[in-house]
Amino acid sequence: MSIETIAALLAVIAIATYFQTVTGFGLGMIVMGVTSGFDLAPIALVATLVSLVTLVNSGVALRGRLQHIDRRAAAAVLLGVFPSIAVGLMLLDYLSSAASNLLQMLLGVAITYSGIVFALRPTRLTTRSPDSSFFISGFASGLFGGLFGMAGPPVIFHFYRQPFELVTVRSMLLLVFAFTAGTRTIFVAYEGMLTTEVWTIAAITLPLVALSTVVGRRYPPHWSAPTMRRIAFSVLIVIGLGLMFSAGSALVTAG
Repeated sequence: MSIETIAALLAVIAIATYFQTVTGFGLGMIVMGVTSGFDLAPIALVATLVSLVTLVNSGVALRGRLQHIDRRAAAAVLLGVFPSIAVGLMLLDYLSSAASNLLQMLLGVAITYSGIVFALRPTRLTTRSPDSSFFISGFASGLFGGLFGMAGPPVIFHFYRQPFELVTVRSMLLLVFAFTAGTRTIFVAYEGMLTTEVWTIAAITLPLVALSTVVGRRYPPHWSAPTMRRIAFSVLIVIGLGLMFSAGSALVTAG
């Protein structure tokens, strides 16, 4: 990659890291979306880099904040995520291209509709949901992650609707994404895909990620809880529309 491309990639990662630090999500979605949209770098390389970046971001952002995590809810989510990633990958191999695109379209519709409803009324539930609901959201996240490489929306929706403080929501999301990123990194390493190029770019990127994370911790935007929730759900609307557009384009091309 050229110096200009690396600089652009670093800028995108720095912005996405700050956003994830203050909201708990968005790093992978923003980086993958921008880099693929502008063709900055190979998708496989960026996906591997995002996993490494997520581990550093989560490690720095969670330091001293583990006490804010609802451990029962987090355990239920992670128990759901782990097996369903494999299920999603198996379904991806089993489903036809048309069926996969149709499923992606339906997912985009559901995310967009729910995001609009919650963005207009970004209120929390009055009581904490049962542990089983966290397991279900984790299972759905792993399933979508295996199928579409986008595990975030189910847990983001579920966590942001809980009667938790925002620091708890952010911390739990960061923990979940660190777990999924760690799992993916182990798989990539086993497949021998942690190349010299990946490590070289990571060596340049990770100090910037740590700095952006510290900035996000020390200088978060002073928005109210409803405003932060509205922003979170608005981002999900964009994600849902992107899924619909991508699936629709694939279906039209195939037709």
